Amino acid sequence: MTVGGAIRARWGRTGRRARWTAAGSAVVLAAGTAVWGVGADGQPRVHTVDQRVQVVDGPHDDQHVILDTTFYKPVGHGKAPAIMLGHGFGGDKYDVAGEARALARDGYAVLTWTARGFGTSTGQIALDSPDYEVKDARQLIDWLAKRPEVQLDGPGDPRIGMTGESYGGAIALMTAAHDRRVDAIAPEITWNSLPDVLFPNAAGAGPEKGVFKKLWAGVFFNSGSRGAGCGRFLPSLCAMYQKVAEQGGPTADAIATLRRSSPASVADRIKVPTLLVQGQSDSLFPLDQADANARAIARNGAPVSVVWYQGGHDGGDPETGRVRGLVRDFFDARLRHAGAPGTRFTVTRAGGLDSSTQQVVVQEAKARTYPGLSGDPQHLPLDGVEQTIHNPAGGTPAAVSALPGLGALGSLGSLGAAGGALPADMPGQTATFDTRPLDHPLRITGAATVRLRAAKDTTTKDPAENAPSGGLPDPSGQKPADGGPLFAKLYDVSPDGIAAPARRIAAPFRVTGGEVTVTLPAMDYRFDRGHRLRLVIATTDMGFATPPQPAAYQVRTMSGLTVPTDASLLTAPTPIPTWVWILPLAGLAIAAALLLGVRHGRSRERDTDVPLEITGLAKAYKNGHLAVADLSFRVEKGQVLGLLGPNGAGKTTTLRMLMGLIRPDAGEIRIFGHRVTPGAPVLARLGSFVEGPGFLPHLSGHDNLDLYWRATGRPAADAHMDEALAIAGLGTALDRTVRTYSQGMRQRLAIAQAMLGLPDLLVLDEPTNGLDPPQIREMREVLVRYAAAGRTVIVSSHLLAEVEQTCTHAVVMAGGRRVAAGPVADIVGSGRRLEDAFLEIIGEAP
Repeated sequence: MTVGGAIRARWGRTGRRARWTAAGSAVVLAAGTAVWGVGADGQPRVHTVDQRVQVVDGPHDDQHVILDTTFYKPVGHGKAPAIMLGHGFGGDKYDVAGEARALARDGYAVLTWTARGFGTSTGQIALDSPDYEVKDARQLIDWLAKRPEVQLDGPGDPRIGMTGESYGGAIALMTAAHDRRVDAIAPEITWNSLPDVLFPNAAGAGPEKGVFKKLWAGVFFNSGSRGAGCGRFLPSLCAMYQKVAEQGGPTADAIATLRRSSPASVADRIKVPTLLVQGQSDSLFPLDQADANARAIARNGAPVSVVWYQGGHDGGDPETGRVRGLVRDFFDARLRHAGAPGTRFTVTRAGGLDSSTQQVVVQEAKARTYPGLSGDPQHLPLDGVEQTIHNPAGGTPAAVSALPGLGALGSLGSLGAAGGALPADMPGQTATFDTRPLDHPLRITGAATVRLRAAKDTTTKDPAENAPSGGLPDPSGQKPADGGPLFAKLYDVSPDGIAAPARRIAAPFRVTGGEVTVTLPAMDYRFDRGHRLRLVIATTDMGFATPPQPAAYQVRTMSGLTVPTDASLLTAPTPIPTWVWILPLAGLAIAAALLLGVRHGRSRERDTDVPLEITGLAKAYKNGHLAVADLSFRVEKGQVLGLLGPNGAGKTTTLRMLMGLIRPDAGEIRIFGHRVTPGAPVLARLGSFVEGPGFLPHLSGHDNLDLYWRATGRPAADAHMDEALAIAGLGTALDRTVRTYSQGMRQRLAIAQAMLGLPDLLVLDEPTNGLDPPQIREMREVLVRYAAAGRTVIVSSHLLAEVEQTCTHAVVMAGGRRVAAGPVADIVGSGRRLEDAFLEIIGEAP
């Protein structure tokens, strides 16, 4: 949505004199041709035609409006399907020019236009009304039917799809309901019911008893005003908004008017294939708006696909490339091939921060059916006694959940406050109810619900008892409606007590004195093991109208939280799995083995009892450096082998070839008789930790291990998680986020990760880095015990004294070659330390 976008005073690009010609039921006032995409970028040329088109609208077809349009001719030859591309509220046709050019290069005829009341188009804003904007769009379809470039399904019937964000998405829905010539629609981040958007009620009592979303409404009704209040709106809409803003709640006329501009009022007429794209960072049009559209259109028998992404009106990752690709693929299927749209539901999930790029890692999950917002319910008990909360006089200071443009922030602390960060909730205004710590990770996909009892506190004297009611007037404006508003929110509480909002969206409802079931904002959010879910009930919220009279309320829960989950949502594979960056190279090797190698079936090579045999191994890099040359050695079961050598000796290159990450130029590596190649199935028997640990910093240690193992696709019972956790020895720190770990703690967690599944061959690179002496001794004992159970351990380390105490055997490398190998006792000899022998072997003895 383009709120308060600049108004561009542009006519046709060629400056030709205006001329009048008939074009269906529309009239072309001026026309000009321009060429886009010309130059060294190598993109195909896109020819455009700018025109000012006159249309007739209004309830009595008595208003003449001039629309500023641009037609993008399809690249290529022959007739093509058309796409009408709408803009966001407060913007104009130039806001979508880049997307229009891209669609034209994909072979579509594209029409963009500036809606009435915006930019240089005339007329007044009517909020996508059937009597105004919808009539405009239908006459533009008439105009498209006359274009020689546009494919027709019949006389006057172009093959056409419609898409756009927010305001542009709603016009796609509304036009599809009123014009059967529309063949497919892809509305993005838009509404189903404007009354429910501007007067939400999470208790299901409807907008008549809803809570006025004053800040968003103020932005909505003033963004196209040119500084004249709401002067670019129809006078009736301007008067409606001013009345609502003055009294802080809806009127019957306002609800009726807004319903006429809502897809909910005509949903039974929308019978075309639909792709709904909705953002999770959106306090204006939350996910429930797309859900309502999806359910309504599906009831008509039309195929519906739903996409949730990370962005929205409040910010967040716009995922522009992904969303545009999904929209293009949808139109390709529905306008060109009449095929199925593919998966019915996709959702992107924010992960941690990629330390190399400083970009948020995003996963994509897909399901064959859209689960809705109720999903597969799980019930979580809530702790907490009845609590009294207060609405302050004047309604200030107010809590902050979401503000236009700020709702996607992970914390509002950056706004600052005297003595510390600005709190999201105010003392004395909130009741909190917590679940017990989770014993396993929980992902909510949908809208949680809770049964509450909220009543006015009768145990304290209300100073405003004799004052005019602070309740919201009913739609007739004659008597007080139910009590003041309360706001429900869901928080994620880490084991160290830090609470963060799962989504910065509040669910408002009204105090009735009895029990109500409150539906919390829908989301796709993962709560980690050891975390608690916290239900917060607040008396104020800066984004909503609240009464100025002070009041007190008693709140208690009558049930636990009911949270929706969906086990069918799987993370879709991508060219490079999004979780790969978090893994040490050890994990990458295992993942490659499991995800690639298993596809080729079991190896036909014969198993042997030899854990590792390297023969004639060589590797040279492109710069000519010979990293490894003619390296051969063998490791037996039960051995702890130390791979030693100075920097540049070739140890790390050898380990990378051992894990199948790079191919040798000569020679071979065999693990239990099977030759190692990238993705070889036998790599599943190897666990390794090379070149430092890497984890998702926002997850706990336990959840990092859990995520890693699930990514391998192996059964949970095969992980031997308890043994790995015992090896880590991190105690309660396993339930803390990894960002709070010291280097030594990360090192121990990485080694435990390498030991998941109790691999037959364990390879560790500098495993004692960051450990203190007691931890080093403990690690030594762990490795010795691990090998004593019949497994094999290879350790690369510079701590020769530690290698001497831990390893049974050693291979010493220098200059890429093996210079010594055998039992440690034989290499050291009598009366010497390993360090002395090592320096002598590599030629650096004093």
